[in-house]
This record gives sequence, structure tokens and C-alpha cells, in this order.
Amino acid sequence: MHLIVLPAEAAGSPAGTPPGKMASTLLPTLLPPVSRAAAFLLRTPPKPFRYHHSLFRSLLASASSPSTSPTPRALVTMACAAIPTRRDLLMLGIETSCDDTAAAVVRGDGEILSQAIASQSDLLVKWGGVAPKMAEEAHALAIDQVVQKALDDANVSESDLSAVAVTIGPGLSLCLRVGVHKARKIAKVFGLPIVGVHHMEAHALVSRLVNKDLDYPFLALLISGGHNLLVLAQNLGEYVQLGTTIDDAIGEAYDKSARWLGLDIQKGGGPALEELALEGDPNSINFTVPMRQHKDCNFSYAGLKTPVRLAIESRNLCTDDIPISSATEEDRQLRANIAASFQRIAVLHLEDRCQRAVEWALKMRPSIKNFVVSGGVASNQYVRTRLNHIAEKNGLQLVSPPPSLCTDNGVMIAWTGIEHFVPGRFEDPPPADEPDDMQVT
Repeated sequence: MHLIVLPAEAAGSPAGTPPGKMASTLLPTLLPPVSRAAAFLLRTPPKPFRYHHSLFRSLLASASSPSTSPTPRALVTMACAAIPTRRDLLMLGIETSCDDTAAAVVRGDGEILSQAIASQSDLLVKWGGVAPKMAEEAHALAIDQVVQKALDDANVSESDLSAVAVTIGPGLSLCLRVGVHKARKIAKVFGLPIVGVHHMEAHALVSRLVNKDLDYPFLALLISGGHNLLVLAQNLGEYVQLGTTIDDAIGEAYDKSARWLGLDIQKGGGPALEELALEGDPNSINFTVPMRQHKDCNFSYAGLKTPVRLAIESRNLCTDDIPISSATEEDRQLRANIAASFQRIAVLHLEDRCQRAVEWALKMRPSIKNFVVSGGVASNQYVRTRLNHIAEKNGLQLVSPPPSLCTDNGVMIAWTGIEHFVPGRFEDPPPADEPDDMQVT
């Protein structure tokens, strides 16, 4: 995957300025191995051919001259004729980037055959957030069962799969390794290709599963507990970064505020705060919208968390000792007002940056028709409603996955794996002698 990062000052660039001239760097943030066909045609020295995959083994067996090893171009030609229809492709997706262990089986045409997930909500409550070492141990305990459930519910076995897709970043390295080890083990035993998936790209591309008319280019806002990202998706693997968070992401601000307000975060801090905010007055507290003096598309939520904490303290709310379930009616109303006021300003910050990003993206690619909003925070209905106003105001269609596909899940990993597998962007199966406990980066 290639990511072009545009400098902040380019946000004011005149219409028609070539994106390349605004690019400060071209970062190969996650570059899958060059496909065999592309490597040959581009004269890029490919890795030595290893005919592990069953497709290539069958092609070799059917070659008219067994004594003569076919050239890469010949193999590509043969493969194009022999590859099954897209619907016949079966992808297993594995996701362990943070605090949920997830797996899914998806057909090449987007049919979701199964999805399974093991939540770590109990650990979140116990530790007040994600504890990497504890999360790793929970993943290790759950991964085999979750993957097996996904296979069983899809009524398939590993030998039926076309490939395995797995999240390889960004995320907690201890957690990512659990999923990668499981994927490599399956791929090694059954001779399956592996597709390494970028977590944030998966959040963006899962919208193409639920909306088959979504085509490039499109603008995407990816919002979660760890990321705020505005990107112009020009093609598969080609993204122009318009803005990102310079400190905390919006999901982090939601989670921290929910804990400070004494909410039940068993199902997540964001949903708990959104629910309480419905009872409050969003104009009761005059929080300041972050970074309005900065004319770019970047985000900052660190400066919003402190005023929330001060608002709680100034009203003498004993949220550490008294959970929301035990609060008096007056106490609950005060907390609801803080929650509603926080949410209004947090989302106003999103609106400001998105409006600027829409204008910027349309200057670069006037053909944009869709504004994709995805990631865990995109399941928030208030967020969706407000950002839909931005889309409509600019003549765009808001596209957002259903809430179940906004949070981390195996479906988005499997689908992104399919998107990359079809044009040949995958790794060979691991060698048969690779140790099961091999350390991976």
C-alpha cells in the first residue's frame, strides 16, 4: 500500500495543483510483495518462484512439457485461465490488533459466510483500558476457538480456503503476533497464500463490501480509539493522507470521558457516553472546539479531555466512588450535560476538518461522489447524522458500514484480503520447515 502524505500548508493550495507537487513524501507504509505478473512485466526482480499454492501445482502438473519449467509469463497466462470465478474464492480473515479476537469467512463476491468474535470487555473494565500483556494472553486463549467457530459456522474446512488474510498493523505488537502466528500456521499446513492486511485500509474498504457501487476515487474518514485519519482513496493501495491526529484520537477521548463520568464501559466507553448524552443539554457547557485557528485537516483531542475533567471536578461529582447506576437524579443530569456538551464539541471538530478535507479532495479529484465514514466511532449515530450533513452539503453520498462492521471484525480483514488477492498481491505459503514458534516482526 502506498500512502502519499500531503503537508498541512497544501490545504490552501489553489485548485488544479497536481497532488505530486504537494506531496512531502511517498511512504510505502505497507507494501505487499509485488505480484508475480507485475514483477515480470515491470522487470522488478521477484523472489524465486516457489510453487506451493495448489493452483500453481496443478498448473505445473498439467503443463504439456513436464520436463520444461514454464516461464513466469507462461504461468501468469495459465493462471488467468485457470483461476476460479470470484465467487468461488474463500477467504479466512483474522483480526487481533487490539482487544477483540475476531475471525470470519467471506466469499469473493462479498457474501459473509460467518464471523466470530471473543470480546475482552471484562479486562477493559478490570484494567480501565487495554493492557497489552493481558490482551495478548486473552488472544492466545481465544484464537483457536474463534477461528474454528468461523470455519464451522461457514461449513468449510481449512482445505476449502483460497487464502488467509490477517491484520499485520497498525496495532499492539503483542496482540498482532497472536493472529499472525495463527494465520501462518494454517497457511503452512494447508499450503495457502497469506495476505497481510493494513488495519485502517480494512476499515475503509469494508464499505465496498456493503456498497457494491462504491468505486474509486472516494474520500474516507477513519475514526477509532487509536486513529483519526482522512484519506483520499485513489485506487486499491493508493491513498493520499489529508489529515491525521496529532495527539489523541476521538475514540480515546470518548473512552476517557466515559470513565471519568463513572459510566459502565462493559460494552465500550463510546456507546455508554453516547447513550447518556441523549439525556443531557449539549449547550450547557461551553467547551472550545480544538484547533479552529489551524487551517489544515489534522485533529487534536488531548486538549478537550482536560476541560471535561475540570467540568466534573468543578461540580463536585464523585464519579470515582459513585457509578452512574447509583447516582442521584440531579447528579445524573449533571453528568449527562457534560457528556452531551463533550459530544457536541468533539463532533464539531470532526465536521470542521471534514468540510476542509472535502473541499481539498474535490480540487484534486472532482469526480469524487462518496464520503466513507468507518471505524469504531462511526457506529455512533450522532456522528453519522452530523457527518451526513457535511456530505449532503457538498453533494456527496455518505457511505458507512453497519455498526457491526464498524468496530474491529474479521469480515473487514477477509474482504480486504480478497481485494488484494484477486490482483495477485499475496505472500507465498510459509515453508514447511518454518517453526511454529518463530518470532515475527
